[in-house]
Amino acid sequence: MATATAMTRWRHLLVVLGWMTIIAPAGAQDVPPPAYQIAAHRAGIPSAVLYAVALQESGLQRDGRLVPWPWTLNVAGVSRRFSSRAKACTGLQKALREAPPTRVDAGLGQVNLGYQKHRYPQPCDLLDPYRNLAIAAEILREQHTDGEDWLLAIGRYHRPAGGAAAARYRMSVHKHLQRVLGGALAENSPRRKPL
Repeated sequence: MATATAMTRWRHLLVVLGWMTIIAPAGAQDVPPPAYQIAAHRAGIPSAVLYAVALQESGLQRDGRLVPWPWTLNVAGVSRRFSSRAKACTGLQKALREAPPTRVDAGLGQVNLGYQKHRYPQPCDLLDPYRNLAIAAEILREQHTDGEDWLLAIGRYHRPAGGAAAARYRMSVHKHLQRVLGGALAENSPRRKPL
């Protein structure tokens, strides 16, 4: 019974994060999964923006498609991926002994542990996919000025000071955004102000 319950929870997580398609047609693979839509709606940002950022930050090729991977760390510029939240938490604790928190990013949106420490109580909380998406969406909302192109906020998400690094990041995320918006309705455009 416990194994069946664990399998049901795991399957639910895979569906919500978009790693399994149960209801959506095959061509809908680039539609932001429900977890992204919910976090984006709560923060007042386009879900396509949040999903494109997650694809850039933690994207992993899996079964022939790029998907965000929740148990991804970046430690001093080196990406590390883990098979479970528990293993990623152990890796995160080790990473914090190796590098200062400002050089460690975690989770779907690669939230920085040093600069964003006011947003979480414990470092491993950032490995909760739902919490990580909520934080990433909050940061994107804070980086956006009403009426401006969301790509500018995306650049500041990566590097608040702007400059060449922010411009390169915008261009990379823009490629994901174009793919995500390819089948989306016009009202989901990141250039429009969210309702």
